[in-house]
Amino acid sequence: MSNGFGFSFPNDDNEGRDNEGNNNDNGRGDANNPFAAFGFGGSFGSGQGFGASGGQGQGGLGDILNQFGQMLSGMGSSMNNRDESDAVNFDLAARMARQRIAGVTSVSAADTTAVEESVRLAELWLDGATDLPASQAQAKAWNAKDWLDETMPMWKRLVNPVAAHMTRAQMDTMPEEAREMMGPMAGMVNQMNSMQFGMKLGHALGDLAQQALTGTDFGLPVAPSGVAAVLPRNVAEISKGLELPGQEVMVYIAAREAARQRLFRHVPWLVERLVSSVEEYAAGLEIDTSHIEEAVRGLNLEGGDPAQIQEAMQNLQNEDLSPRVGSRNAAATARLETLIALVEGWVDIVVGEALGDRIPSTPQLAEAWARRRATGGSAEQAFANIVGIELSAPRTREAAELWRRTTEAVGVERRDAVWSHPDLLPSTEQLDNPASFIDTLLDDTTDTDLDDEFAKLEEEMRNNPELKREDGDGKDDGSQDGTEL
Repeated sequence: MSNGFGFSFPNDDNEGRDNEGNNNDNGRGDANNPFAAFGFGGSFGSGQGFGASGGQGQGGLGDILNQFGQMLSGMGSSMNNRDESDAVNFDLAARMARQRIAGVTSVSAADTTAVEESVRLAELWLDGATDLPASQAQAKAWNAKDWLDETMPMWKRLVNPVAAHMTRAQMDTMPEEAREMMGPMAGMVNQMNSMQFGMKLGHALGDLAQQALTGTDFGLPVAPSGVAAVLPRNVAEISKGLELPGQEVMVYIAAREAARQRLFRHVPWLVERLVSSVEEYAAGLEIDTSHIEEAVRGLNLEGGDPAQIQEAMQNLQNEDLSPRVGSRNAAATARLETLIALVEGWVDIVVGEALGDRIPSTPQLAEAWARRRATGGSAEQAFANIVGIELSAPRTREAAELWRRTTEAVGVERRDAVWSHPDLLPSTEQLDNPASFIDTLLDDTTDTDLDDEFAKLEEEMRNNPELKREDGDGKDDGSQDGTEL
C-alpha cells in the first residue's frame, strides 16, 4: 500500500500476497483471449470491468486453461447455489472474496468505541457547516469481512444489470449459425459466464475490502441505509504514512462518512439516481467483435500442421482480442460522473468547514484524500473493477470550488436546498462555469424575496380590510367607504 490514503487496484505489492496459500490471481492477463466473447477471460479480468475495453493482457492460453480448470473444480457447488435470475454467480464471488481476506481479525471493543466517539464528535461539528440535519445513522466499526458482507446486496444491484446485458450482447454478436449450433449448450455458456463474472467480482471485492475506509467511500452508497461505518484497522494502516495523530485521521474519516450519510438520508432520490444510471448504462451495452473475426479469419485449423497452428496462435497472442464494449447511453455515464463529483465536492467543503478550526491537520488530511482519489483509490476505479463502467475521473476539485463559491454567494441554507431536486443541481457544464450556476441561484433568491414581500402585503390587506388614508387634519379623505388600495 502506498503512503497516505493511496489505494492500489491492484499494485505490485499485492501480487505476492495473491499467490500465497492459494492461487487467486485468476485471469489477470486475459485481454489477449480469443475466447473472451464466451465468458473465458475478457476485459474484466484485466482490471477493466465487465463493460470496459481491455488493454494488453499479461497472460495467454495457459491463463485461460487455468481459469477453466478452476471453474470446473468448483462448478458443482457453485451451480447448485446460484440464483438462476442472477447473471453473476454471487455465491462464488463471496467465497473468492473471503479467501482473499482470510485471516482478518475481529473488531475490538476499543476500535468500536473509537469509531462511535469519532462519529458522534463529527456530527456535532457538522451541524454548524450544513443545513442538512444529522442522519441518525448508527455508527459501526467494521473489518474487511463485515464490509464484504454488508455491502454485497448493493453490489448485486449495481453489477447484475451490467453482467446480464453483457451476456446478452455477447450472444447477440455471435453469428446466427453459431447460435443454432450451440442450441441447448446456450444455458451452459450462460452458467460459465456467471461463474467467470463471479470470479472476477470476488477478486475485485476482496481487494477493495482490504482498502476501504468507510461504508460509502467516494460517494458510492454501498453500505446499508442507516449505517455510518468506518473500518478502523484500514484507517490505522493509512495513518502510518501520514505522520499525523491517529485520532485526527479517524475523526476526519468519520466526518466524511457522516457528511455523506446526511446526503443519502435527506436526499432520498440520490441513491436511486446513482443505481438507475448504472442500469441505463447497462441497457445500452454494445459489443464489437469485428476485429476478432478479422484476426481469426486467417487461422487455418483444418490443415492439421501443429507447427502452423502453434505459430498462428502465437501471433494471436500479440493481438488485443478482447471484445470492444461501448454504451449507447453516454448520458448515464456522464450523470454518474457528475453526481459522484458533486457528492464528494460537497463533502470536501462541509468537512473542511466543520473541522478546519478544530483539527489543525485538516488541510493535510484533505490533500491526502485528494491524492488517494488521484492515484487509484477512487469511485471510477471501483466502478471499473467491480461494476464495469469506465468513468472519467470525477471532477471533485471543480465541484468543491463550485460549492465553495456558492456558499459565499448565497449561504449554507440556499446551497444545501439545491439537493432538494435533481433538476436543481449544477450541470456538467456548470462545473467549468460556477458563476452561471450561482447566477441562477441569485435570480431565484431575488424572485423569492419579491414573492415574500407581495405575500406580506396581501396578508396585511386581509388583516386590515378598511385601510384609510388620513388628510392633514387627521380626517378621512371623504370617500364614502373610507377605503383605499
